[in-house]
Amino acid sequence: MNAENTQDQRQDQGQAELSLSGNQLLPQLVAHLREHRAKLRNEWASRIRDAHLLEAMTPQEMAAETTSVYDNYVEVLETGSVEALQHYARDLSERIIPRGVETHEVVGIVLLLRDVLARSLFEKYQRDFALLNQILDAYEPAANRIANTVAVSFVDERERVIRQQQDAIKELSTPVLPVRERLLILPIIGVLDSERARQLTEQLLSGIRTHRAKVVVIDITGAPDVDETVANHLVQTVDASRLMGASVIITGLSPTIAQTLVTIGVDLSKMNTIGDLQGGLEEAERLLGYTVTRKVVTDGS
Repeated sequence: MNAENTQDQRQDQGQAELSLSGNQLLPQLVAHLREHRAKLRNEWASRIRDAHLLEAMTPQEMAAETTSVYDNYVEVLETGSVEALQHYARDLSERIIPRGVETHEVVGIVLLLRDVLARSLFEKYQRDFALLNQILDAYEPAANRIANTVAVSFVDERERVIRQQQDAIKELSTPVLPVRERLLILPIIGVLDSERARQLTEQLLSGIRTHRAKVVVIDITGAPDVDETVANHLVQTVDASRLMGASVIITGLSPTIAQTLVTIGVDLSKMNTIGDLQGGLEEAERLLGYTVTRKVVTDGS
């Protein structure tokens, strides 16, 4: 019985030593990758070119980025710091997304680097399969974690850039324009969905406060249609503007939109509507106390 316990203890100790030796292989692995840095980086860059990746970059830009990626890759293998890798991946994404690099390219170059380094390790340790297996057992999980982290960070950064661009486009598509003192115009062009209607209200209320507006003309000539949700949101916008001290005039109602408003039962008593933008501006100036006069020009004057 004691002999069996002794044998089990030796077996457990042997497994622990094997596990420990596997962990201790990473510094040896990292030293090899640093020693052959130039050769491996050039081989990786060559495979990137053969795969037609990063073609949006100049050769100088690609050389700089591949060098940086290689060094950070090896550093993460050495330290195992996912946080440092995430920070680097975000910085990398910020630099290369504006250059037109796509997600599949980033994933592709990281996987190519993983393969180039794995082949190098195979060549170095191929005569000792037991050691090679231990090296790969230490390398592969770390390499896969790096590839996954870089891909996720790039996608997150790309989505952030897309959201910024969408917000900028929305802001440009619903500009609040000061016409004269205390008078704003908000021309709406294109489809007015719920999200854009919400943003419209926020921009309008901000514009009313900034310009201390008393009258706002919302021109929806360029809006093809509105649904019940958006129509009710327009009513809420009018109410909110009134609370801010500004009267709202809506111009450019199409027959289709007018029928929609009637059909869904919008309280039209809350909405001051004028047929066209010119009429809306004249009504706005009247509300502000301006007198609109028409000057007749005759020949010889």
